Amino acid sequence: MTQQPKSASRLARLRSRHAWLDHLVRAGERYTETHGTHYAAAITYFSVLALVPLLMVAFASVALVLASNPALLARLKAEIGKALPAGLAQTLSPVIDQAITSATTVGAIGLLFALVTGLGWMTNFRDALSVQWGQGRHPPTSYLRRLGSDLASLIGLGLAIVVSFGLTAFVDGGFAGPMLGYLGLGDAGWAGWLLELLAVVFGLVSSWLVFLWVFARLPREPVTWRSAIRAAVGAAVGLEVIKRVMVVYLAKVIETPAGAAFGPILGLLIFIFTVSQFVLLLTAWAATARENQVEPPAPVPAPAVIRSEVVVRSGPGAGAIAGLLGVGVITGLLGARLLGQRP
Repeated sequence: MTQQPKSASRLARLRSRHAWLDHLVRAGERYTETHGTHYAAAITYFSVLALVPLLMVAFASVALVLASNPALLARLKAEIGKALPAGLAQTLSPVIDQAITSATTVGAIGLLFALVTGLGWMTNFRDALSVQWGQGRHPPTSYLRRLGSDLASLIGLGLAIVVSFGLTAFVDGGFAGPMLGYLGLGDAGWAGWLLELLAVVFGLVSSWLVFLWVFARLPREPVTWRSAIRAAVGAAVGLEVIKRVMVVYLAKVIETPAGAAFGPILGLLIFIFTVSQFVLLLTAWAATARENQVEPPAPVPAPAVIRSEVVVRSGPGAGAIAGLLGVGVITGLLGARLLGQRP
């Protein structure tokens, strides 16, 4: 019974001594209090539901725009595959190929279905981020305004992803190699390492740009850019770590009988759920920074209640007793005077 107060006081001392630990504990408390795991599960469900139609419409549109540059389109497809673990890239590659080859047949029905599922995903994603920032207490806006805002956010996020992967593909395949050859370093051994390092750096920068848009613009109310920038750095680095861990984990899962049958689907669910939890934890970490701490408003006092006080006594009061005593004294004096005059 005496162990719990000691451990609690030790944690409090460590939190007061280390600011980073106190910030981490506050972030965990915010994530738990706002049901972050439930929101991550909802994001996973809507992500799987919206992933295929969104990919098909997005790549069909890109294929129409880049019809005259198939090399850049192939590089963009390759960069999308690099952003996912190996098993997931192989699962989604046929979907992307079908969207590219059938770009002209993806009509209004496919676009409408993609918009409906994409809006459902974006609405839940923005709600999850806003709750972590403590923005769920404000009254909601009108439905049409909310729908328009979610649609603009969905288009903005799609453009950010396309620009990010396009920049990486351009630097990785279309710019860095010819530039090294122009400088006469194409055959140098260390130039190849430099090219790989440059590709990794640009990959991290492209991921950082996407996450910066997520943390800064997707919450329903404005947030501080300083916190969004730091959270985006952590998300870009953490995503690379998650992808490498998932490659090993999915390889072990596929070896099992259940994994051989449902490996790609299970891998997709686990990957999206892990990334969703990680993004929400980073959002809670950014929201609980010292510069974002807001003093809670003072509680509203309870309404005043006026009650009339009624006192019930079983015997005579003090005034009645004093009056009776006065009457008795006067009566006694009058009686004594009458008896003295009678003889």
